[in-house]
This record gives sequence, structure tokens and C-alpha cells, in this order.
Amino acid sequence: MDSEIEQVNSESQLRPNLLELTLYFLKLGATGFGGPVALSNYMQRDLVMKRGWISQEEYVEGFALAQLAPGPLAAQLAIYLGWVRYRVLGATLVGIAFVLPSFLMCVALAVAYIKFGRLQWLQSLFYSIGAAVIGIIVNSAYKLVRRTVGKDYVLFSVWAMSALVTAWLETEVLWLFLAAGIFVLILKGAFKWRAGNAAFFLLFPAWTFSGATGVASTTGTLWNIGVYFTKAGAFVFGSGLAIVPFLHSGVVQQYQWLNEKQFIDAVAVAMITPGPVVITVAFIGYLVAGLAGATTAALGTFLPCYLLTVIPAPYYSRIARYPSVKIFVEGVTAAAIGTIAGATWVLGKRAIIDAPTAVIAFVTLLLVLKTKIPEPLLILAAGGVGFLLKGV
Repeated sequence: MDSEIEQVNSESQLRPNLLELTLYFLKLGATGFGGPVALSNYMQRDLVMKRGWISQEEYVEGFALAQLAPGPLAAQLAIYLGWVRYRVLGATLVGIAFVLPSFLMCVALAVAYIKFGRLQWLQSLFYSIGAAVIGIIVNSAYKLVRRTVGKDYVLFSVWAMSALVTAWLETEVLWLFLAAGIFVLILKGAFKWRAGNAAFFLLFPAWTFSGATGVASTTGTLWNIGVYFTKAGAFVFGSGLAIVPFLHSGVVQQYQWLNEKQFIDAVAVAMITPGPVVITVAFIGYLVAGLAGATTAALGTFLPCYLLTVIPAPYYSRIARYPSVKIFVEGVTAAAIGTIAGATWVLGKRAIIDAPTAVIAFVTLLLVLKTKIPEPLLILAAGGVGFLLKGV
């Protein structure tokens, strides 16, 4: 696979027009299942290896930036790749195209939820879809580890520690990424404090940008939604799974906008729709305040992600070629992949709850390893099995 990537990057870089790039992310947002690992893998497969629109170096830089800045990983990576080719306009159109399909699906399901009262049929689908998604994520995570960590024992130790910490705490730890980068720098003997290194740490916003702060105003529900979901987008790092505990504490406990059953249904909706898992905020927002609530929640969650990708992108691309910065990024990337592996374990504990779901996850993993069946078809098939087992 590495030889294939090198072959693509050795050729003259192809430059898609803005419409082609936007339509690709619109399609990915409408059909991409499997969470951040799978979505990131699709981008590398399609844009780096197959089409040559993005170089491997640009992809790795975008992946590292998406891990260091707060917000959903897949959306940040998409925004960065849009910025690489068409700067702010590209980042804006790609970001909208990537999020819009799943947003519209969540709103449609929220309308049905309110109209028909309960989503019992949806729970029967989610019963097996969650297990199938675990199989897809495990396969993608395995490929990502082979491609980025390989046989480097230093990076593997960072990956393993990050995976264990994430699985134990069930959340991402920002300072673990920074510590991993410095740890790899020191072990590989590349750490020398120079002006370029100082600029890197000062310009990078992941640990210097404070994000949204303050207490939500009591003047209106929409204002509360906007402030709260902006906090979620500004302070939650890594995969969409990390935002679930944060949302639960505010949506169910603090503001009491939803009860426990409604919140679980919201997470189920995010899992059975393509695109970023974080889009569950649209479903929650609609239940609280209709279409205005859904739009406000989505904007509040994704705006920090957009700004904290576009603003540092010019600085990051200039200094990313420093040898010390490259090694630092290797360490951060290894920690990020470990975090995703740990999050997969956490998600698996919630999705694989009995023997049938364990079988569904295992069979799905075998199918993605041994066949070329598209992931969306596997998701649909798993949903049909769940409906037969539980819905009927």
C-alpha cells in the first residue's frame, strides 16, 4: 500500500476543480459510515491513492491538525483538505457539503420522532447497526495502525499507552497528545529548541485557544442552545464518541431538555446516519426548539471546528517541514490513533451487548476484510437483521 501511495505522490499532483471537490465531500457525507476512522480512511483512499487530488504529506498534516484542534476529527480533516486546494472558499464549501446530508437526515428523523412519538423500530435497527459499525471501525483502525505506526516501537508504545488511557477514562486527553509528541522528540534525539519550534507551539491553537466560555444566558432557549453547543464544539477533542458524555451532562442533567430515553434515541440516530457522529446535535436541537434549534446546535458545534482548522492552517503548512516538527507530529498521530482505538473499545462495550450482536460484529469484520462489499450495504443488511430479531 505504501508503494501505491508513493507512486501517486511521485506523479504530478492533479488539481480538481472546486465543484468536483465539493461534490466528492457531499457524496461522502451522504454515504460514509463507520465514524472518524472509516471516514478518514475513505478520504485517503479516494483523494490520495485513487485520484491523486491530495498528496500523502498534505493528508498526514491535515490528520495531525485535526487531532490537535478541538472538534470532530473527520469534519476537521475534510475542512483542511478543502483549504489545501482552495483556501477559505474551499474549506467553507467542503465543510458545508460534508455535514449537510447527515444534518438533513437527522432533521427528517427528528420530525418523524415527534410525529410518531417513539422510535421503537429505530431501536431495533440500532441494536444491530451499532455492532456492524464496530466491525467496520476495527478494520479501519487496524489499517491505520499498519500505515502510520508500522514497526516503529517508539510510536507503538505511544499508541498503546494512548489506547489504554482512552479506554480507561472513556474520553480523550488533550495533554496526552502534546506529551506524546514531546516524548517521541526526546527519544529520537531530534529535540532542539529553536525559533521554528517556539513558533510552532505558540501559533498552534490546541492548547492556547480558550474557546467559548461563560454561563448560558437565561434570555432564551436558542441562546442557551447556541452557547452550550459552541462549548461542546470548542472543548471536545477527537472522535464523535467523546462528545456524548459532554452532551449527556448538559442536555439531560443541567438543562433537562431531554430525558434519558430521548437522549439514547438521539445517539442511535447519529449512528444509523452517515457522516460525523457529532451530527446527533441536530436531532437534539430539533427536539428542543424545532428547525431553529437544530440549525443553532449544528452551527454552534461545527463553527469552532471550522475556525480552529482554517485559522492555523497557513502557519501549520509552513512549519510542518521542520524535521523536529515532523517527528512531533508522528508522536501526536500515534497518540491520536491510539485514542481512536480506545474509543472503539468504549463504543464496542455499548454496542456489543449479547451473543447476536457479537456475531454481527464478527461477521461484519470478516466481510470487510475478505470482500469488497460497500460498507453502506453492510450497514443496511445489519439493520435488517436487527429488525428481524427485535422489531418483529
